[in-house]
Amino acid sequence: MPNSERTVIIGVNAGSSSIKLSLYSADKQTPLELLAHAQLDGIGTHPHLAGHLADGTSLADETLSEQEVPDHDHAYERIRHMLDEQLDAFRPVAVGHRIVHGGRFFDAPVIIDEQVRERIASLTPMAPLHQPHHLSGIDAVSRFAPDVLQVACFDSAFHQARPEIAQLTGLPYRYFEEGIRRYGFHGLSYEYIAQRLREIDAKLAQGRVIVAHLGNGASLCAMENGRSRDTTMSFTALDGLPMGTRCGALDPGAVLYLQGQHELDEEALQHLLYHESGLLGLSGIDSDMQVLLESDDPAAQRAIDFFVYRTAQEMGRMAVTLGGVDGIVFTAGIGEHAAPIREAIIERLAPLWSVRLDETANRGEVPRLISSDDSAITVRVVPTDEEAMLAEHTWQLWRSH
Repeated sequence: MPNSERTVIIGVNAGSSSIKLSLYSADKQTPLELLAHAQLDGIGTHPHLAGHLADGTSLADETLSEQEVPDHDHAYERIRHMLDEQLDAFRPVAVGHRIVHGGRFFDAPVIIDEQVRERIASLTPMAPLHQPHHLSGIDAVSRFAPDVLQVACFDSAFHQARPEIAQLTGLPYRYFEEGIRRYGFHGLSYEYIAQRLREIDAKLAQGRVIVAHLGNGASLCAMENGRSRDTTMSFTALDGLPMGTRCGALDPGAVLYLQGQHELDEEALQHLLYHESGLLGLSGIDSDMQVLLESDDPAAQRAIDFFVYRTAQEMGRMAVTLGGVDGIVFTAGIGEHAAPIREAIIERLAPLWSVRLDETANRGEVPRLISSDDSAITVRVVPTDEEAMLAEHTWQLWRSH
């Protein structure tokens, strides 16, 4: 970067074991320009810090010890030191945070003040895997740069405008009024995909599309003209598809059984459902889809088959909501990089919708069209960019602040 001071907006995306930051050059007249990206993975286990400028120049590629980065607080401090050391003078004017759960309180990005922080904290029981780490990020910025504007961007906000019927549960209606409803998540990713589709395939963007955000966390969104009509996640980010370590849809009677017959208390149940289930629990090997795909253990294949089976099933449910399907978009870690998973899902759907893949395109570079010429449905792979959406929302609020 040049030696002159740069005004920047930072997008912070904190997961359960990782933090991603993107820095954008900012002023109030011209669009944002990506400057750099940094990521610290494996927090508390096998931390690895990586960073690069927008042109690909490396800023960091460092494996750290668990003692150096035992938690998110230390991770934020380590990233800050890296940016201070590797980048010439830059002045952050605003920081946007991805917040998984906005509950009933938030249907759009907001500037963070003490009341907003308290409401985010109050939603922790609904997103115990994520909300505490978001709060750590907010507090870290408050310590390091107390005068910087902070903005909260909510993953649940994209789904708030769905019809009431798509948000209801089978519980008495009084609980819906209290806030127990199907919220849905991965909204920043879906919002980005809706925006990108308008740029690369305007016709499809106006149609009925199932977007598959398949990663360590996984969900589907039924979109019509770029708006959410239904999604697989629900009151929490546990529902819907099986994930890396989360169970996905589960008969609530099974939870009652585990409580009664296995005497699991709330803490043990939470750990089982969030940390021991999904691909990890079914395979007993790993939560990483790539590791499972490379394994010849039948248990790995069992986990893969279940993931594909449930994803295809839920795509059928999304099609019912939309009254038909014009296209499917795969995104996120598995969706973007696991060609065999895309192929297996489409193979299950082919008898229903006459959808077919071009084998060469499916195993090529992203982004791309991967459906064949004779497919009745368009299938695309589109990389997501949640930090770009964070920065865009943050920039808009900073401009008007």
